[in-house]
Amino acid sequence: MDLADTSNLFRTLSDGTRIRLLALLESEELTVAELAHITQLAQPRVSTHLAKLKELDLVRDRRAGVCAYYRFNAEADAALIGFWKALSAATDDALLADDAGRLSAVLARRVNDENWAESVAGDMERHYSPGRTWEALARSLTSLLDLGDVLDVASGDGVLAEMLAPQARSIVCIDASPRVIAAAQKRLRPLPQVTVSLGDMHAIGGADARFDLALLMHALTYTERPAEVFAEVARVLRPGGKLLACTLALHAHRNAVEPFDHRNLG
Repeated sequence: MDLADTSNLFRTLSDGTRIRLLALLESEELTVAELAHITQLAQPRVSTHLAKLKELDLVRDRRAGVCAYYRFNAEADAALIGFWKALSAATDDALLADDAGRLSAVLARRVNDENWAESVAGDMERHYSPGRTWEALARSLTSLLDLGDVLDVASGDGVLAEMLAPQARSIVCIDASPRVIAAAQKRLRPLPQVTVSLGDMHAIGGADARFDLALLMHALTYTERPAEVFAEVARVLRPGGKLLACTLALHAHRNAVEPFDHRNLG
């Protein structure tokens, strides 16, 4: 931040009410009415302070029907976040404790006033409920598929093959790790249409044009020669066959992927 940004930051956070609002929004997403009830301030005054915090990019909002929910922006500039964390850690005041107590009461009332779906509307994909998982959704959607003969490259321990097997005529899984292959064989043993073998994605082997679908699901992060992989997959696909590939976009986070043995940066 330059001098003007720093001055604006200090000026904005010199108001105790804004610190109270940020402390609340860091822990929970809230409406203006809820913030007004907790802080015991008029709604127009709360809205004015929120507008200042939004200008600083410390607060964001989202619409849910006729309501606007405000939240602390955890993706703001690192310098802003660092300053707020230091300020928050150094601030201890009875008003903040009172706000926290009233926040609990507001959240309890919100739960009583809403059913579960209403309470997470607009943010539902981030919340769990029994039986409602991404795996359950994926398994149900696979019933719409008719896959034919499938090649799963860098298949891991076979979880994807297990999911797709009922919709495939055959699935061939290859992976470069003997230990991973052993785990896949154990998992997939009850499925006669699935075969698992040690293999190299750069040299798949076998006859040309024998698969209807090839899967490269996060396989390409483990190669320094992706062109060879694509050439091999193209060779073994039948005319009109399909390739489904999923990999990381180009990135610069080497430290983040090194523990996972990635061979490239997307």
